[in-house]
Amino acid sequence: MTDLFGIPLPALLSQLLLGLVNGSFYAMLSLGLAVIFGLLNIINFAHGALYMMGAFLAWMGLEYLGLNYWVMLLLAPLVVGVLGIFIERLLLQWLYKLDHIYSLLLTFGITLVLEGIFRSFYGSSGQQYAVPDALQGATNLGFMVLPNYRAWVVVASITVCLAVWALIEKTSLGATLRAGTENPKLVQAFGINVPRMITLTYAAGVALAAFAGVLAAPILQVTALMGSNLIIVVFAVVVIGGMGSILGSIVTGLGLGVIEGLTKVFYPEASSTVVFVVMAIVLLVRPAGLFGKEK
Repeated sequence: MTDLFGIPLPALLSQLLLGLVNGSFYAMLSLGLAVIFGLLNIINFAHGALYMMGAFLAWMGLEYLGLNYWVMLLLAPLVVGVLGIFIERLLLQWLYKLDHIYSLLLTFGITLVLEGIFRSFYGSSGQQYAVPDALQGATNLGFMVLPNYRAWVVVASITVCLAVWALIEKTSLGATLRAGTENPKLVQAFGINVPRMITLTYAAGVALAAFAGVLAAPILQVTALMGSNLIIVVFAVVVIGGMGSILGSIVTGLGLGVIEGLTKVFYPEASSTVVFVVMAIVLLVRPAGLFGKEK
């Protein structure tokens, strides 16, 4: 095949697809952050820890209860969503009228607690989680052999992201959610329980993080710090896309994953920092982010 800038085209295309896999995780996690910030105005630093918890629940379900991947793909987000309800009702609801720094510090503290609990029980070494039987093997694309599980991650992530975007932006439920955060008294006058709606929104946001964690478990080692290693990049994705922008988080997450993958081909040393370089450039040109609204 033809070379491009001295790089064999098969290597370029394979790295692009692998970058799309990473971008799928960025999109899923940044989507949950964008939902929580856009609708609740909360900076949820605990998102990475709840992503880690989703992965651990998948591993624990298989290890202790014999529950397979498909069951845990549904059950783990539900369990983390219920935990999110307790976090929002017991802690976060008191911070909505305060500065963002308070929610950031509180959720950072929650992160330390959750990571400490899992590290005390399972240590710092990773736990292996096998790829489910139905998704084992690989497909020969001609220019690369693509593992079936990675293809599933991309398809599942994009499907869930687009479904959430459509729900929030294109349905009456989404309109009610947005109205409830902008003018809660008016919405409550129509008989809608706004506090309950806010609680369920937070639960749904963290459930997305847990869903991403289950998807990641067969690819990455399940460790107590797997969320901390990812959350800073995900926050950068949210800032680039525009704080609170649902579509911005999806498009930017996928796009930055691809850019990161291509950087590994052309200049591997910069692959771990390219996201932050892009963030700096975007903030200089458009401080509100690519899809954010200028105030």
